[in-house]
Amino acid sequence: MKHRAVKRRTVVMGIGATAGAAAVGGIALGAQASTGSSSSASSSGSLVFDPDAYEKLTTTVTDTDGDEHSVTYHFWKAITYVAKPVDATYQSLVVSAPVEIDGKAVDPSDAPILLANSVGGYMPSSVADATGVGAGGMSGGGAPGGGAPSGSASPSASAPGANGNTNATGGATASNQLLALAAGYVVVEPGARGRTLKNSAGEYYGTAPAAIVDLKAAVRYVRSNRGRIPGDVDRIVSAGTSAGGALSALLGASGDSPIYDRYLKELGAADASDAIFATGAWCPITDLEHADGAYEWNWGANATQSTGKVVDQSVSKELSAQFAEYQASLKLRGLNRFGALTARNYDEYLLRQYLQPSATAYLAGLSDSERETYLAKNTFITWSAGKATFTWDDYLTHVGARKKTAPAFDAFDLSAGENNEFGAGTTENRHFTAYGAKNDTTGLSTKRVAADIPEKLHLMNPMYHLVDKVNGRRSKHWWIRLGTNDTDTSHVVSANLAAAAAGLGDDVNHLYYWDQGHGANTDPGDFITWIAKVTGFKGPKK
Repeated sequence: MKHRAVKRRTVVMGIGATAGAAAVGGIALGAQASTGSSSSASSSGSLVFDPDAYEKLTTTVTDTDGDEHSVTYHFWKAITYVAKPVDATYQSLVVSAPVEIDGKAVDPSDAPILLANSVGGYMPSSVADATGVGAGGMSGGGAPGGGAPSGSASPSASAPGANGNTNATGGATASNQLLALAAGYVVVEPGARGRTLKNSAGEYYGTAPAAIVDLKAAVRYVRSNRGRIPGDVDRIVSAGTSAGGALSALLGASGDSPIYDRYLKELGAADASDAIFATGAWCPITDLEHADGAYEWNWGANATQSTGKVVDQSVSKELSAQFAEYQASLKLRGLNRFGALTARNYDEYLLRQYLQPSATAYLAGLSDSERETYLAKNTFITWSAGKATFTWDDYLTHVGARKKTAPAFDAFDLSAGENNEFGAGTTENRHFTAYGAKNDTTGLSTKRVAADIPEKLHLMNPMYHLVDKVNGRRSKHWWIRLGTNDTDTSHVVSANLAAAAAGLGDDVNHLYYWDQGHGANTDPGDFITWIAKVTGFKGPKK
């Protein structure tokens, strides 16, 4: 139905605000809200966006100060973004464009476009039933057309495998989308295929590189509809969390890379650029072929949550040695003139660049009595002259038990979600590292990775496009966040991503949230303000 006016009120959910919440267009930004959704998908038979096929909705966004803002927006239900979809249930997107904020008409035609994915755990994500902004979500997978989940596929990325490996589901929270809409931005939410999807023949059709190919196709759809779709298609900013953060980073790093062309052609993607302007990545689960070594370097001495014991130290040390070799090969330099980043000094770098500043900012934001209480409970921190200092070992003790066993990502028993991400054909799980394959415990006839794995690793790793084959069409602006207590992956993964981008001259805004875990987003208002800054957006036209 076109032009149907609907009044919708958001349900407000509190989120910790940053000190001195930023404002765009007079709105204090830092709150989180969500809208419900339940309806059938409506697909477009072509790749031409219909500007008139919207519903007119109204929602309420509550900001950090507790002030409510009424936002009326045009909402386009699920539109298939490729000409030859494998599964339109996932290969579709929704569009939201504000037309009135707090009673004042606005024109979103030149506004930035927030491309917010809701991928978590490399699982399928669908917006087919979305009835409003911020309503995208994940599915456990199933047959084409959104059938029942397959019996053999893992029902959730957060469900532990036999060896205790887990991945939090992640996925974008509604705060980014809603606050973006209230700031006058256009919000595009794409679905994407994921690792558990299986057809009637038992073949997996959402494993690597399906998710990134789908997101690229979504960008191409948006950019090919310049002048028809609302917003500035040259100012697309991606956002994602966990595996979605990894895909957001990959989308930013790999813009217009030719290694994806044949996959995009197979789907009938639009003939347009898939480069984006800026990247937002929260706790990205990425650089998977090196993630096991990085994890052991970071968390090798910490006990494991599921067992209360440390992992096999021989395995941990072998993987740590692999990380040291890999880190040296990157030839990265730390931010703020730190110098070469190596396995020997990375702990010092993390302390100086991220961890101590994070603790300092947190403590500075407390009242005197709150700070005194916190420091009394956390005596490992020295608070002097308004700065927090501590040792690496004390920090690890403070974090406590690690989430994953060893190896964390390419599990010897093929139980990790990432093993499923690299499945192919009717094979659900496969090894993607030489070390994992060599030490396989499932009885495989070969102890080597499959011949197609190296290419898939390149397709799935933003570091390939920032270090190995530097991509001139990459995003030049990076917003990277994670919590200091996040043990879903190693802290060096996002720090390397930041260092690689900064080393190429890109604008990098990277910090950690003190005492926060996986999926934290405590400064969404700052992200929305950052978008306005890097895109040059002066506010919506009245």
